[in-house]
Amino acid sequence: MKTPKKFVIKGGRTLRGEVEISGAKNAVVAILPATLLSDEPCVIENVPEISDVEISLRILRELGAEVTYMGPHTYRIDTRGVLSYTVPYESARRMRASYYFMGALLGRFGHCRVSLPGGCPLGDRPIDQHMKAFKRLGAFTRLEQGMVDITTGEHGLQGTQIFFDCVTVGATMNAILAAVKAEGLTIIENAAKEPHIVDLASFLNSMGADIMGAGTDTIKIRGTKYLRGTSYAVIPDQIEAGTYMVAAAATGGNVLVKNVIPKHLESIISVMEKIGVKIEQFDDAVRVSVDGPLVKTSIKTRPHPGFPTDMQPQISALLCLAEGTSMIKEGVSEQRFQYVDELRRMGADIQVDGKVAVIEGTGHLTGAPVKACDLRAGAALMIAGLAASGITTIEDIYHIERGYADMEGKLRALGACIEKKTVPQDAVQHDHAQIARQDAV
Repeated sequence: MKTPKKFVIKGGRTLRGEVEISGAKNAVVAILPATLLSDEPCVIENVPEISDVEISLRILRELGAEVTYMGPHTYRIDTRGVLSYTVPYESARRMRASYYFMGALLGRFGHCRVSLPGGCPLGDRPIDQHMKAFKRLGAFTRLEQGMVDITTGEHGLQGTQIFFDCVTVGATMNAILAAVKAEGLTIIENAAKEPHIVDLASFLNSMGADIMGAGTDTIKIRGTKYLRGTSYAVIPDQIEAGTYMVAAAATGGNVLVKNVIPKHLESIISVMEKIGVKIEQFDDAVRVSVDGPLVKTSIKTRPHPGFPTDMQPQISALLCLAEGTSMIKEGVSEQRFQYVDELRRMGADIQVDGKVAVIEGTGHLTGAPVKACDLRAGAALMIAGLAASGITTIEDIYHIERGYADMEGKLRALGACIEKKTVPQDAVQHDHAQIARQDAV
């Protein structure tokens, strides 16, 4: 078991400079399992160095794949030697996206055994729509001793029509994984449209799959028996980009956010401009700066192309620094406001009623000891700590490291005063004194 770590931040520094965005977490956690469907080796580029990737690669190795590090952010994955269709229990339960191994293994073997997924505790996020898709394709599912066991009948997976009861990213991607080698045509209706769904389809198509309509609400997949190897670069992470954009704005900074697809950031840019943030767009970068007061706004999170739920905690931290009363309505995830109590420790004035949060902008936050309760909540606390006066200590940062590659290094390069510390070794007062001395040098 790894020693717990924490971030210690001395706030009040203006972020300036350039930051390079890593590959998209939400795309790579599906693309890595998708290599199980390839009949030849694949090379995956722009792979972010995050713990969810580490777990995914470990699962591939445990299944029997040959995973070779080829250089920075690049891996060669050869799954031809994989014989097992069972994902080890302890590995799968450590991340939510382990459920993508269900669709990939089912598509390859017609059988899979995967534990119920772990990941961030964001309320009830059932996998019933995943199971519905697998059943429509001709599979039989059962749950025993915490493991989901899915198998096909004698005819294997068969193309079919799948209509989701709600827009669901995970089930859409799992349905694509399972259907890509199924017999005949599969039509997925009420599909999610996120960029990482398009990226998964593009990766599979680069191997010879026949997938049309990804990025729309109707996706058509004609099953293909053989998928060749490919070299493929994962798209940039829109949520990581949005997080650094908000961090720049919260500190009154001027930051060039590089290696992005501006079109993927349209809803984030639109909201930030309403708040009073200046954003310049380039071919593969955006510059974020603030030259006036931040102002209130109202936001509702929606499935893509709406404002993403994964950016809601970060934008809430920014609105704590704005003038006036803002309102955020959560339209996607349950229990997304768990981070509010931690922001209140820092002086935030936020009231929550169900899926609605009302934020009274105070224009000021104060450093405090806090804990990350999930990935994006952790990012929001990082932003708050950067903008706050005094010292902020953030514990349970393993949540943050699930989705952000070298966050402390990237922030430090922008001028932040931040360190990662081992929790048992130093008392909070010692951390505060030490980082204050280093800041004075």
